[in-house]
Amino acid sequence: MLCCKCLTWTRVPGFFEQQPETFSLPAPIPQWPQGTGFGTGVIRLGELEVCQITRFEFIWGSNLPQGGKQGVSFYKPIGLPEGFFNLGYYAQPNVKPLRGFVLAVREVAKPKPGNPHPHTSKYSPALRNPLDYTLVWSSNDESEDDFAASSYFWSPQPPEGYKALGFVVTNKPAKPELDEVKCVRNDLIDQCETYRMILKTTSKFSQVPLMVWSTRPCHRGMQGKGVPVGTFFCTDYLTLREELDIVCLKNFDPNLHAMPNLDQIHALIRHYGPTVFFHPDEIYLPSSVSWFFENGALLYKAGDVNGKTIDADGSNLPAGGTNDREYWIDLPRDDRLGTIKHGNIRSAKLYVHVKPASGGTFTDIAMWVFCPFNGPATLKIGVMNLSLCKIGQHVGDWEHFTLRLSNFNGELQSIYFSQHSGGEWVDIYDLEFIEGNKAVVYSSKHGHASYPHPGVYIQGSSMLGIGIRNDAARSHYYVDSSTQYEIVAAEYLGHGVVREPGWLQYMREWGPTIVYDSRTELNKAANRLPLTLRFSALNIFSKLPVELSGEEGPSGPKEKNNWIGDERW
Repeated sequence: MLCCKCLTWTRVPGFFEQQPETFSLPAPIPQWPQGTGFGTGVIRLGELEVCQITRFEFIWGSNLPQGGKQGVSFYKPIGLPEGFFNLGYYAQPNVKPLRGFVLAVREVAKPKPGNPHPHTSKYSPALRNPLDYTLVWSSNDESEDDFAASSYFWSPQPPEGYKALGFVVTNKPAKPELDEVKCVRNDLIDQCETYRMILKTTSKFSQVPLMVWSTRPCHRGMQGKGVPVGTFFCTDYLTLREELDIVCLKNFDPNLHAMPNLDQIHALIRHYGPTVFFHPDEIYLPSSVSWFFENGALLYKAGDVNGKTIDADGSNLPAGGTNDREYWIDLPRDDRLGTIKHGNIRSAKLYVHVKPASGGTFTDIAMWVFCPFNGPATLKIGVMNLSLCKIGQHVGDWEHFTLRLSNFNGELQSIYFSQHSGGEWVDIYDLEFIEGNKAVVYSSKHGHASYPHPGVYIQGSSMLGIGIRNDAARSHYYVDSSTQYEIVAAEYLGHGVVREPGWLQYMREWGPTIVYDSRTELNKAANRLPLTLRFSALNIFSKLPVELSGEEGPSGPKEKNNWIGDERW
């Protein structure tokens, strides 16, 4: 029934042998249900419309002779639809398949009366050509080798009241044409920041290093309006200390017309919903929230000894406000305790929160999984594994992963894997797929953190092999989120379109606060080690994650920072 589909990358015809390969999803993207702007290929941001450009012409590569895939390549966007203009060029490391995008833009409406404009004329166009180009950096190696050809990095000089959103790269010393890229009026942009460094290099001609970064909007998350353009930012070392003026586009469409409607959300989940595998030795499995309540979970209030039963939908839980530490949920203290701790995977479902990302040009589908109990941790020290009796245990474990989808075409871009207090974004070419375009998510043994591949992940010092083990593997315990799900929130759709369950409004703790006597337990673990390792182990324990000393009762999905904000990048 469940089988893994192998993925292949294909080379771009005509590119140098060292250039990266392209990547396609295992299965075609279906025709989405009808809507407004989702999946139409063009998104309106107000006065501007944008589309994604994914076809590129190779211009120059850095370090290509030293192993090919260790290099970085720079590309010119090509194949723009009629009426659209470039904003800048594209760059990426060659270790990744060529699968990025940049936005092309066109003007579709004059500004409304009363809008601030940088000029005194009645109408200032949204887009203008740069006045000139400034050379930022050049390799100028003067080599006959195609891979070491000279490169020139140009910064467009915008007219007053406009900003450039990208750079131009050439392999000849002549300045680019003025209409090569467009600059955007100041009132249509938002602030950006550097994100990941793509390249730091020097040349024989100039010993001043060039530094290249990807960028991201400063204001991210559900309420962020910044729209990433996909271009890169570069500067030389001499100007790095200056305040960096990096900008992106801004979405002025209050209706976010490119976001999926309810029918489209269901279609996206059915098409992309991952299968969540639990470890074969997992004994603390997930359940539905209603099963948890119906099978004995109790609500406690500070000062009261006896707990209160909870309705199946959580309608009698205290709602709203913030976590005032006055209420918490705990397990029953009778013969139901063992049953409820081990969950009920047949009832389990993924609880789905759908929200805008990147100014409404992408959709985040956050999928929350609930486990009644989080099991004890296992400490790894080199080749030794020490099972801890209580450390890591707590009631009411909420974990999640998030699918990020392009609103231009509905294509899956990446998945965020939440892992305890952190997590990671993983691009689709690094995922395992199963049954078409459905990825695999591995839930770690006892802790339920999410990982893209099976294996042993160390929370601590992975280089030294010291920390808390997170074991991930396939088994016959799994939940198919493409069918076993419930949409619990999609605020952008408007009031009443999605009914939020009562328990989602419960902002207090889903388990009691636990204080571990971790020092005593760790000392006991150290005493089980050979004398040659015992002293070193005690030193190592001081470097372990802080949560080993105790656990506050975990909060529910709506209390997490990523409910409104972006995932940790």
